[in-house]
Amino acid sequence: MKFITRRKLLLASALALSVSPSLAASVFSGIDTNADGTIDLDEAKAAASKVFDQLDVNHDGTLSRAELRGRIPEQDWKIANPDNDKTLTKEEYLKYVEHAFKRADTDHEGKIEPNEARTHAGRVLMRLLRAR
Repeated sequence: MKFITRRKLLLASALALSVSPSLAASVFSGIDTNADGTIDLDEAKAAASKVFDQLDVNHDGTLSRAELRGRIPEQDWKIANPDNDKTLTKEEYLKYVEHAFKRADTDHEGKIEPNEARTHAGRVLMRLLRAR
């Protein structure tokens, strides 16, 4: 029996996942409301709005860093919080989501595809859109 290296196995797994249509469904579950296999800005903002409401546990209309649970990278905090009041309103959160969306949309088609969601910028965006 031929020995398969870990690297070959990982490469084969990655290739299988990259062509799997069910991957897009699992990555975008609950966000891709029109089921086209991509996320557009309206879908992203709708998901982010729901996440904001879920994270705002004290219902004061803002999210503190503690409530955000590390969803925004430290280097992006000034972008997300331009008034520097140490909390984000829903408007600020959605504006940052739009910024993160544009950064993740590397082909500038106005939608996030599964391959874009797997980039660093895409993972930052996906953290903003998922409740967990």
